[in-house]
Amino acid sequence: MNNMTTARAAGADTHAQVLPNDGLQGTLVGRVWTHGAIPGPAVVALRPEGVFDLSDSYPTMSTLLDTELPAQAVHNTLGRRICGVDALIRNSLPGERQPTLPWLLAPCDLQVVKAAGVTFATSLIERVIEEQARGDATRAQGLRSQVIGLIGENLADIRPGSPEAMALKALLQEKGLWSQYLEVGIGPDAEVFTKAPVLASVGCGDDIGIRADSAWNNPEPEVVLAVNSRGQIVGATLGNDVNLRDIEGRSALLLGKAKDNNASCAIGPFIRLFDAGFGMEQVRSETVHLRVAGVDGYELRGINTMASISRDPTDLVAQTLAAHQYPDGFMLFLGTLFAPIEDRDQPGSGFTHKLGDVVTIQSAWLGGLHNRVTHSETAAPWRFGLRALVSNLWQRGLLRGTTL
Repeated sequence: MNNMTTARAAGADTHAQVLPNDGLQGTLVGRVWTHGAIPGPAVVALRPEGVFDLSDSYPTMSTLLDTELPAQAVHNTLGRRICGVDALIRNSLPGERQPTLPWLLAPCDLQVVKAAGVTFATSLIERVIEEQARGDATRAQGLRSQVIGLIGENLADIRPGSPEAMALKALLQEKGLWSQYLEVGIGPDAEVFTKAPVLASVGCGDDIGIRADSAWNNPEPEVVLAVNSRGQIVGATLGNDVNLRDIEGRSALLLGKAKDNNASCAIGPFIRLFDAGFGMEQVRSETVHLRVAGVDGYELRGINTMASISRDPTDLVAQTLAAHQYPDGFMLFLGTLFAPIEDRDQPGSGFTHKLGDVVTIQSAWLGGLHNRVTHSETAAPWRFGLRALVSNLWQRGLLRGTTL
C-alpha cells in the first residue's frame, strides 16, 4: 500500500542531493542565517553565480511572496552575494554545520504553518488503525486485517464528499466501524490544522524532534505550498510533518501534543517559486521520496505520489481560506500517502524512530530536505520569535521605508 521497502544498509549519505534535478534553473528562494556586523536571517535567491541576499528589498519571505509576481521580482533584484551555493549546502547538512558560516533556515517566516490531514484515501486506513489501536503499535497488525477485510485496501477511486463516499459512510456506520478519520478522509470537509507557530519550523540540516515519551512515531514526507496574503499559491517546498502515532491514536483531541512540539516541523530546503517552467501541474504530478537511515544500519524507504491525492491542492487551499484570513500568508502541508507498517525491531511492533536517524525527503522539482532525529526536549530550543525578528531587522536597518 505504501510503495515501501526496507533493508539493512549503511548510515545516511551526508552529501545527499539538496538541489532539484535541474539544479539552479528554477527560481529558488530561501532564508539563510548570515554573519554580518549583526548576525540574522536573510531572504536569499540561489543562482549559478552564488547565494544573493535580497533583504534590502524584501526583509521577510512574506514580503517577497506578496509581490504581484514573486519570481519576476527575484529576477529583477540583484541583491548582495553572500557565498557560493555549494558552500551553503555543505553547511546545511546534518552534523556538518560550522557556526561561523551561513546555513539554510526554514524558508518561511511570518507565514502561519498549516497542515491538511488524511488527504490520501489509500492511506487513511492507517489512521483508522491508530484510532482503533488506541496508540498501541502491537495491536495494529490484527486490526489492519480486520479493517481491510471490511472496507478494502484501495479507496483511491472514492471522491471525498461524493454520493459514493456517503454510501460507504452509511455502510461503515452500520457495521460500527465509522471513524473521525474516515469523516475527513472521504467526507466533504478536509482536516486542516495549525502545525507550528510562526518562526518555529526548522530547516535543512537541523535536528528534528520527537517527544521522549512517544514509542510509536514516524516521518511524514509532504509537499508544502507557499500561499500569499491574497490566497494565491506562489510556490512549493518540502516538509516533514512528524507524527507521533501513539499519542494521536489515544485521542484526536491530543493532536496538538502529537503534532506541535519543539523542532517537530521541518520545511525546506527552499521555496521553488512558480514561473514559466514550474507550477501547479508539476506539483500535482510530483513524487516525493523518503529515506530513513539509522545509526544501527537500518534503512527505510517510501514514496509519496501526489497523483494519488484525494483532494486537489487548490481545494485544500480554498478550504483553509473559507472562514479565515492570513494577512502574512501561510504554508500548507498537503498530506502524505506514506505510513510505515514494517517492523523495525520486534515482530508486531511496527516502525518507530530511533535517535540519530537521518531523514531525507527528496523530489525532482523541489530538491532534498535532510534532518537528524533527536528528542524535542533536547533539540535546540526555539528562541527566535517575532519580537526577536523585528528587533533584529530594525538593528540591521532593514525596516526603514519598507514593510515586513
